[in-house]
Amino acid sequence: MFDLDRWREIFQSISKNKLRSVMSGFTISFAILLFTLLFGVVNGLSNTFKGAFVDDAQNSMFVRVGRTTKPYKGLQSGRIIQLKNENYDYVTKTYEDKIQYQTARIYKNVNITYKTKQDNYTLRAVHPDHQFLEKTIMDEGRYINARDLKEKSKVLVIGRLVKKDIFGEKPALGKRVNVNGISYKIIGIFSDDGGDNEERLTYMPVTTAQMLYGNNDYISEMNLGYNPSLSLDEAVAFGNKLERDLRTRLNIHPDDQGAIRVRNMAEANKGIGQFMGVLYFLVILIGSGTLIAGIIGISNIMIFVIKERTKEFGIRKALGAQPSSIIGMVVQESILITTIAGYLGLSLGSYILSAIGDTLEAYFIKDPSVSPEIVIGATFTLIIAGLIAGFLPAKKAARIKPIIALRAD
Repeated sequence: MFDLDRWREIFQSISKNKLRSVMSGFTISFAILLFTLLFGVVNGLSNTFKGAFVDDAQNSMFVRVGRTTKPYKGLQSGRIIQLKNENYDYVTKTYEDKIQYQTARIYKNVNITYKTKQDNYTLRAVHPDHQFLEKTIMDEGRYINARDLKEKSKVLVIGRLVKKDIFGEKPALGKRVNVNGISYKIIGIFSDDGGDNEERLTYMPVTTAQMLYGNNDYISEMNLGYNPSLSLDEAVAFGNKLERDLRTRLNIHPDDQGAIRVRNMAEANKGIGQFMGVLYFLVILIGSGTLIAGIIGISNIMIFVIKERTKEFGIRKALGAQPSSIIGMVVQESILITTIAGYLGLSLGSYILSAIGDTLEAYFIKDPSVSPEIVIGATFTLIIAGLIAGFLPAKKAARIKPIIALRAD
C-alpha cells in the first residue's frame, strides 16, 4: 500500500489521462455533493423542529380545559370546565409510576411596582416541578420549593427582562416589590431559551395564588412530564387514557374536543420522528442511487483503462509480477480517484451550506450542516466505493495471460 514506486506509477497514469480521471471522479463528486446538500437541508429542518420546543421538556403533557360544546348526562352545552386541586391530586395518585414531573398553573395579569418603576406582566402560579418542565435557567437565587407551597409564601421568581425593566442594572434578589397591592419578596431571577416573552414572566407558589386571588382551589391547567422510560407509543397511550379518565370525572362528552384537551409532546415527537425518518430515507436512497451510478461509471472507465494497458500488464506478468500486485495497483488508483473526487464534492457541499445557511431560515431550515459522523461515514463509503469500482476490472486484468497481453494492439 505504501510502495513509493507504485504510487509514482499511479500518479503518472492519472496525469497522462487527465480527461479520463476527471470523468471517473465527476459522478462520484456529484453524488457526494448532492448527498451533502440534501442531508444538510434535512438536518436544518430537524433543527427547526427542535428549536420549536426548545423551552419545554420533550416529555411534556399539557391538560387544558374550556367550555363544553355538547350536552352530556343531562348537563347542557356551554358549561365552563374548571380544574381543581382534587383533579390534580387524582392524577398524581393514579398515575404516579408514569409521571416524572407535575405542576398546576394559574394565570394572572399583574402590575409590579418597585419605587417609581412599574409595569404589567403575566404571572404564573406553579409547583416546584414547573422549573424542569419549562426548562427554566436560574441565574440568581432559587426557584419555588415545597416549603413555599406549604407556608403559602409571598415570594416571586422573576424573568431576566422583568428585572431589567424594574431594577435596571441594580440588584433585585431579596428586594420586595408590590404586586397588585401585596408585598412579595424576590427569591430568584431566571432566563429561558424560549425568548423575550418567556423572560417577561413571573412565578409564584400556586397555593399562595389560590389563597390571595379568589380563596379557592381552582387551577387553570395541569402540566405533566411523563416518565422518560416510557416509549413514545406508551406515552401516547398514557395521554389518551388520562384524557378519557378526566372526561369521565368532569362529565364531558367523549367527542367534545372543546371542553378538554391533552396536548402530548409524545405525539408530536412521534410524528416528527416518522416524518424525519422518511426524509432521511429518501436522502440516503437518492444519494446511494447516485453513488452506485458513479461506481458503475468508474468501473466502466477502468475497463477501458485496463484495455489500454493490456500490453503493459502482459510485460509485468512476463517479468514475474503476481496477479495480486496488478489488482492492487488498479484498485489503489480507483480508490484514490474516488476519495479525492468525493471529498471535493463533500467540501463544496459544506461550503454551499455554510454560505446560504442564513438565507434558508425563511423556509424553516435552520443551520443546515453535515455532522462529523457523516464525514467519517462518507470516508468509509468512498473507500469501499473505490474498492468495488476497481476490483472487478482489476481481477479481469490479472487473469490475462502474458502471451495474449503481449499480442494486444
